[in-house]
Amino acid sequence: MPSLPLRWSALFMALSLSACDDAPRFTQAEPGEARAGGATTVNKSDRNAFSLPSANLPPTRRLDFSVGNSFFRSPWVIAPSTTTARDGLGPLFNTNACQNCHIKDGRGHPPAPDALNAVSMLVRLSIPDDPAFARLIEQAGIVPEPVYGGQLQDMAIPGVAPEGRVRVDYDPLPVRFQDGTQVELRKPKLQITDLGYGPMHPDTRFSARVAPPMIGLGLLEAIPEEAILANARPANKNAIAGRPNWVWDDALQKTVLGRFGWKAGQPNLNQQNVHAFSGDMGLTTRLRPFDDCTDAQTACKQAPNGNGPDGEPEVSDNILRLVLFYTRNLAVPARRDVDSPQVLAGKNLFFQAGCQSCHTPSFTTAANAAEPELANQVIRPYSDLLLHDMGEGLADHRTEFKASGRDWRTAPLWGIGLTETVSGHTQFLHDGRARNLMEAVLWHGGEAEGAKQQVLTFNAQQRAALLAFLNSL
Repeated sequence: MPSLPLRWSALFMALSLSACDDAPRFTQAEPGEARAGGATTVNKSDRNAFSLPSANLPPTRRLDFSVGNSFFRSPWVIAPSTTTARDGLGPLFNTNACQNCHIKDGRGHPPAPDALNAVSMLVRLSIPDDPAFARLIEQAGIVPEPVYGGQLQDMAIPGVAPEGRVRVDYDPLPVRFQDGTQVELRKPKLQITDLGYGPMHPDTRFSARVAPPMIGLGLLEAIPEEAILANARPANKNAIAGRPNWVWDDALQKTVLGRFGWKAGQPNLNQQNVHAFSGDMGLTTRLRPFDDCTDAQTACKQAPNGNGPDGEPEVSDNILRLVLFYTRNLAVPARRDVDSPQVLAGKNLFFQAGCQSCHTPSFTTAANAAEPELANQVIRPYSDLLLHDMGEGLADHRTEFKASGRDWRTAPLWGIGLTETVSGHTQFLHDGRARNLMEAVLWHGGEAEGAKQQVLTFNAQQRAALLAFLNSL
């Protein structure tokens, strides 16, 4: 490796004096580090960087990817319609196409103050757990709000009232670094107005969720269960305690390990897709052959649907298969500048602060992955896929299966530096409150409080290095 510029040599020396004794020292990129998705990695860093198939996907299998992409991107329409392959939208919904939420297969964002609909952010609903609903909690993970269900839908077909409107305002929250630099965070205030079906349960819990990026999902699904559980640790005061979420598998009809969603509330990609079709667009599948209407929403229940003449669901098994293939094979883009002295310095700081305790750098996918291209890949998602107590500042006070109101699944960091390029913004965390990566870091609390306090000691040069590392991912 070429010699480091003087200022970065000094920073490396400072790190060697201040870092924990057992923290690794990185003076050069690790072998294969730039290929975050192993052989599936694509060399793209423009606006389409999140929309490409796995690099090792053969041409004979790319047609299914393209067809799946068309169903992911194109809007669904209200039934009855001459477009029978894409009809059945609603009656209640949040959007009419998957791509509207996952912008360019990337990250969603909270609504602007003057937005009519939230679109790429939705609001989960539930009421406190009640032993009388034990079976429901086992299978749904929550007790839904009695009238509005488990998700607020702010759009509807003609003749059906939308459930309400979503607005987010913010209060300032100043945070100061040790060198005196002040950052003003913004604390969200969620408001639900124009309720279409009367008042909600007085103890309703709300959780705003922006759509996460779609890249690398098939690789995450291919991580062996035992490799995820190997990183789980019991709760211990002042220690990192990753915990698995155990959730209901609709197809297997049993409790299994959760991997997907902000609280790891879904076990696999097919079920994640099925629930998104149902909750976000009001579309039926064989696994969920009913519209997302509660008993109190009579117009919703009586509205026409797009089911076939013999009861075939609105999303056919074949369409669901193609969308699953597409979502499994959206490739992770290659990292940039992995051998840059500033990026390496930032990587050292990342490890010095202990961020890798939750953001596990690498895994090897299983030999029996659902798709052969995803098998036996050394991947670098920077996530353990486990739940962690992130403190009161990020708490939504809403349980989901084994996840508490303060728990969140460690978000994968791969591709995070391309968020603005792909999605046109830099709003992070589960509800998009952080307007940049440093704000996202400063919202960490609970088990991550110690890491945040380390970051608050960093000077301007160190902060720039940490951000350079994160933006290289």
